[in-house]
Amino acid sequence: MALLLHQFLDAAVASKPAHVALISDKRHYTYAQLGEMVVTLAAELQQRGVRRGDRVALFLDNSVELVVGVFAALAAGAVFMPINPLTKADKLAYMLNDSRATALVTQATLEPIYADALGHNKTVRSCLVVGTSTLCDARIASYPVIGANNAAVADPGLIDQDLASIIYTSGSTGDPKGVMLTHLNMVSAARSVSTYLGLRGDDVVICVLPLAFDYGLYQLLMSVKLGATLVLERSFTFPIKVLERMVEHRVTVFPGVPTVFSMLMNIGSLASYELSSLRMMTNTAAALSEEHIRQLRGLFPQATLFSMYGLTECKRVTYLPPEQLDIRPTSVGRGMPNEEVWLVDDTGKRLPNGSTGELVIRGSNVMRGYWEKPEETAKRLKPGPIPGEMILHSGDVFRTDDEGWLYFVARKDDIIKSRGEKVSPREVENALYALEGVYEAAVIGVPDELLGQAVKAFVALKPGYGYSERDVIKHCIGRLENFMAPKYVEFVDALPKTDTGKIKKTGLA
Repeated sequence: MALLLHQFLDAAVASKPAHVALISDKRHYTYAQLGEMVVTLAAELQQRGVRRGDRVALFLDNSVELVVGVFAALAAGAVFMPINPLTKADKLAYMLNDSRATALVTQATLEPIYADALGHNKTVRSCLVVGTSTLCDARIASYPVIGANNAAVADPGLIDQDLASIIYTSGSTGDPKGVMLTHLNMVSAARSVSTYLGLRGDDVVICVLPLAFDYGLYQLLMSVKLGATLVLERSFTFPIKVLERMVEHRVTVFPGVPTVFSMLMNIGSLASYELSSLRMMTNTAAALSEEHIRQLRGLFPQATLFSMYGLTECKRVTYLPPEQLDIRPTSVGRGMPNEEVWLVDDTGKRLPNGSTGELVIRGSNVMRGYWEKPEETAKRLKPGPIPGEMILHSGDVFRTDDEGWLYFVARKDDIIKSRGEKVSPREVENALYALEGVYEAAVIGVPDELLGQAVKAFVALKPGYGYSERDVIKHCIGRLENFMAPKYVEFVDALPKTDTGKIKKTGLA
């Protein structure tokens, strides 16, 4: 049984060397080929001075080089840091400096960004570039090809308490924070999630999500753990191309987020694609509306749909068994295997079923903390019920029904206080999505002299639909308590998104 994250790949290379591990840019890579590429890069990193615990930044598009970089950094004893290729130079420089990264693996097409960042960094000793770099910097070297380095990889002597990865949060307020995840954290999460999903070694998983996003990253880790095949796409920017790949490779598992599923459901020719092999769809990052769930199940009746909730600080927290969708469609389920979750009030007191409070998480998947940010860490990791144990306070408000099923309410900071009442933006958004023609919706609180905060809705409509502000407000009053209905409605062409495809409310305020 694997104790270290990269041992997933070692096991797959040994047991399924000829099986296709990865399909990327129309090329197929077997587990044996992937293993050879990992050894080459790991040896190169070690020869360039990368040692146990050093940080290796991976600033790449979704590609075979990024996949190899993850496992090579681990094999060399280092901590891998996946960084979204959409990241700007100042943020990249911040991450490199904050983590004191020793090495950077990147690609020539991102040269304007990494060149600027390296100009403000003194810790990176080696920068390996896929493609031809024009930068005059002694730290720059070419990404190694298979066989270019025949040196053996020295065993770094890791144990499962060593850091495996630092994943920086989106940083919607203040500087990004580096979430420290150990081998134990990541192996535990991968085992738990792949178990409740029922993933199999014969699955073909398509990933359109950035591997710098933990949801995308774990598609890779779980596929390798099971010896399955991962079809890696750079994004979902061109949905038709993705659908063609799904048909060609007979994809069985499709992980997505609400924005991806919205785009998918609005493809007029969707029914013409042969997708009968699809047996599972998963959603996290933000909750699907009840209307989206209904549409997805109608389009893909043969596929089970998992609604889930998680956060970078522990990967995944809850999942709703598909058979519960008809009973409680807006629930995100209960805690996953090898984990315990419950709600607490503002004093930290545990709440009974039927309450509303902050979700806390206990388990081997909970992060070590935020990289070199003890004060930020102390706000999230607090003493648990067992002396000496720390549990994760999510910062998210949930409610439970009488049976203990969880329903997301809002981020603690996002709760709208209007007319002395607490309003859940998610509940208002669900009502908006029930209005025919609504493509995207977001709800925030805005200052109001009389109400304290007023509810404001931002709505993007599908082509051919037109509503007035009054129409939308009237629709919401018919579905919600009066104090929850929007006072203002603003129609927009599209809503701002984060790099991971989530609707970005900070851009609306």
